[in-house]
Amino acid sequence: MKGKEKVNTVEVNNLAKSFGEVKAVRDVTFTVGKGEIFGLLGPNGAGKTTTIRILLDLFKADAGTVAVLGGPMTEEKKHRIGYMPEERGLYQDVPLMRCLVYLATLKGLSPAEARQGLDTYLERFDLADHTQKKVGELSKGMQQKAQIILTILHKPELVIIDEPFAALDPINTRLVKDVIRELRDEGTTILMSTHQMHQVEELCDRIVLIDEGVDVLYGTLTAIRERFSGHAIVVQADGDLPDLSGVLRADRTNHEVKLLLEEKTDPQSVLRELLAHGLSLSKFEIAVPTLDEIFIKVVQEGVD
Repeated sequence: MKGKEKVNTVEVNNLAKSFGEVKAVRDVTFTVGKGEIFGLLGPNGAGKTTTIRILLDLFKADAGTVAVLGGPMTEEKKHRIGYMPEERGLYQDVPLMRCLVYLATLKGLSPAEARQGLDTYLERFDLADHTQKKVGELSKGMQQKAQIILTILHKPELVIIDEPFAALDPINTRLVKDVIRELRDEGTTILMSTHQMHQVEELCDRIVLIDEGVDVLYGTLTAIRERFSGHAIVVQADGDLPDLSGVLRADRTNHEVKLLLEEKTDPQSVLRELLAHGLSLSKFEIAVPTLDEIFIKVVQEGVD
């Protein structure tokens, strides 16, 4: 018996879109599987927002194909999607509860359903005492949390969220990450765009990096890190490191030392040599580049 084929919530193939002489998207291809957290990354002006707007049928592509929730976008499907754009859309001169209830009804909820769902989320997001304040009187962080609540209130199958952690303090950032993981565990697909690479590393299963309208990096974080990892190790010891055979360079950062090895050097031979010198090691691991470092290599240095 054949195993089930993997279901993709989003499929983008060879997407292209121009505005006059400006080629916002040249050639972008990726898929987002059902129930995964997927990172859509790139520098400002790379084509991320244009790609998202094509997904949502706000723009028409010049070339390529898009499938969302099994096919072309329809009005019915829009109620199955939660979208939080970078430009926030809350009415500033309206009390928070009234604003959220009204906007929730546009996603197909009745006012009673909206209020019932909001009560739970507003309590969890520490906004329950602020429901009668006008939205414009709330801090940026509070407005951000309200926008996130509105995005997920109608229990969408696909959540597309742009810069979810903007204006959030560490406590609320952790809260939002917990909510994103819970949604993923319930089968919701999350397409997340952010410049905060450490959040991507914590949350995302796979990523696509777009630069100048082209996908230049695509795959799992593990595979991408392995692809860009140099022949190096990171060491933390209780004393100064001696000169070691097979080491090209030693770079010290705070309490750690990154050792760049010759191609033929086995990391285990370096470990044995360090221990032979009587050093006590609190850290010895293969150096893996951060997503920030990979982003810079690909976008600024053109490495692929």
